[in-house]
Amino acid sequence: MKAMDKGVIYVATGHDYRDLALQSARSLRQVEPGLPIDLFTDAPDAVPRDLFDAVHPIENPHRRSKLDCMRQTRFERTLYLDCDTLVTAPLGDLFDLLGRFEMALAHDVRRASDLIREGLDHSTPYAFPQMNSGVVLYRRDKRVMDFLRDWARRFAEAGVVRDQVVLKDMLWQGDLAFYVLPPEFNLRRLTVLDAWEPEDAIPTILHSHRLMDHMRGSGTRITQVDKLIEAERAALGEEWAGRKGGDDALTRLLNPRANR
Repeated sequence: MKAMDKGVIYVATGHDYRDLALQSARSLRQVEPGLPIDLFTDAPDAVPRDLFDAVHPIENPHRRSKLDCMRQTRFERTLYLDCDTLVTAPLGDLFDLLGRFEMALAHDVRRASDLIREGLDHSTPYAFPQMNSGVVLYRRDKRVMDFLRDWARRFAEAGVVRDQVVLKDMLWQGDLAFYVLPPEFNLRRLTVLDAWEPEDAIPTILHSHRLMDHMRGSGTRITQVDKLIEAERAALGEEWAGRKGGDDALTRLLNPRANR
């Protein structure tokens, strides 16, 4: 298939993840009707062909098939999106970042936790946490393809659950020119919308595990942004319930956990 300049790819195996990918792709189509969208999946015949420009089969699916599929992109500039995303605004000049950087991705959330501090072989400063691999902008050139191939190999060899652990080490020790995206391009905490002022940011890509609650038996299917924000607000309240200062923002600020 002929290579194209830029486009978006999804990787979805299993009915539930395919269903989420369809939902995300439809949201993208509404704001970027002319942008090519490809899907990699283990059941190509189960996908409506009018939504995607190309559907690529995954022959041997596994829990991190995305690491294999990312380097199979046909786009010179690719935006990879996890299935639990919704696109709420045009991407604008996002792809132009790749004229200066080889890859762009955002910091992960829960940066004060051991989970997000974890590396494989390297201990890094608190200010260098894991990057979230659910929204990744990258070039299709030899250096980046080699990086993606090495990431997949090292992840398979490490036997860890989360690919971000390996990615953190590779970004720390390597020389890949990567850029940290502002949060509006991978908005994991939708409750920050309650704090942002009108000119702070343009929420563009929402990325919430609440979109998968119905898959885990902990909620109903969420398809609308307003319901998603409601669910995020409820989850935030549950996170702070029972913690010191949980009902007071000032107390939370004045009693932070120490940097490590």
